Amino acid sequence: MNILHIDSAITGDASVSRQLTADIVAKLQAENPAAAVTYRDLATGVPAIDNDWFQAVRLAPENPSDAQKALIATSDAYLKEVQDADVLVIGLPIYNFTITAQLKNWLDQIARAGISFRYTAEGPEGLLKGKRAIVAYTSAGTPIGSEVDFASGYLRHILGFIGITDVDFVAADRLAFDRDAGLARAQEALDKIAA
Repeated sequence: MNILHIDSAITGDASVSRQLTADIVAKLQAENPAAAVTYRDLATGVPAIDNDWFQAVRLAPENPSDAQKALIATSDAYLKEVQDADVLVIGLPIYNFTITAQLKNWLDQIARAGISFRYTAEGPEGLLKGKRAIVAYTSAGTPIGSEVDFASGYLRHILGFIGITDVDFVAADRLAFDRDAGLARAQEALDKIAA
């Protein structure tokens, strides 16, 4: 089993999502001792896609410049980590009712036509099938699945768009209102996750 462990919280050691992703990975490793883990901390920075990225990565010129080669290599590295993974463990702290900018940038880097998805006569088809995602959702006040949660539904959708439809959430939400209850809900969900 190959595990891709992704954190995106900017709060360092104070991050509940970082603790939850670590707990999820530990559970997976305990039940799969030979599992290999690749760790990616998105809070250190993920380049946003822009016109230079589009010209280099999406248009794929025959003779890319050195700057374009660097953009391609970065995007390819993010994508290869996902391609190689059997399970993605994703930290999803909620900032202003949605996903972090770093996580959005990473998703933009890996959503690549012809590689992670393709368009067919029947509609889009995800190409990264047979993978599982376990998402650690944390929020100070946004209840998971509520009308103001613009994160969990989006993440489930975009993962499905690239072929990852087996998605579980471990949620510690509304921590500002009752931290102990939120953490208890997350632990209960974690206990139910099959490794």
